[in-house]
Amino acid sequence: MHQVAVIVGSLRRESINLRLAHALAGLAGPALQLNLLDLSDLPLYNDDLWQAPPDSVLRLKRELGAADGVLFVTPEYNRGVPAVTKNVVDWGSRPMGQSVWPGKPTAIVGTSPGAIGTAVAQSQLRGVLASCGVRLLGQAEVYLQNKPGLIADDFSVTDEKTRGFLQGFLGKFAAHLEPGAAR
Repeated sequence: MHQVAVIVGSLRRESINLRLAHALAGLAGPALQLNLLDLSDLPLYNDDLWQAPPDSVLRLKRELGAADGVLFVTPEYNRGVPAVTKNVVDWGSRPMGQSVWPGKPTAIVGTSPGAIGTAVAQSQLRGVLASCGVRLLGQAEVYLQNKPGLIADDFSVTDEKTRGFLQGFLGKFAAHLEPGAAR
């Protein structure tokens, strides 16, 4: 079973992207164990903090380093990547020479009420992650339009077609985590 660190780019308790992350965890099946990381105490990136790194930063670096892969579940704020998401990338890439990102199998998903989901934020995040050297899953892309009731209170996906699509995505991500997967 592959251990996947899940980065949810919203700290809001009722975040629709947090709901999506929980729904994906429920759909993951036996090949993947999705572990949502706690980002609530992660400070904004500040290079000066490496002199005495906060425990939350060290914990994040350990969790990202130990994971077989990383799944970003990102909202889109003002047509861009949320600060929470970018902050995780920045902490993971430092200090110089100690980045957790090179070669790390990674995928991006996201949901919003809008028709294009989180396409713009995901595009920006793809560029940032490429510069960090991750091994990014190109297909399938998940730009999910969140509609009321799509994800039930128990985090089940109520629409059969959407559930099948998300299961297909998770299958492709699991294959992406296998040694020797296409690079």
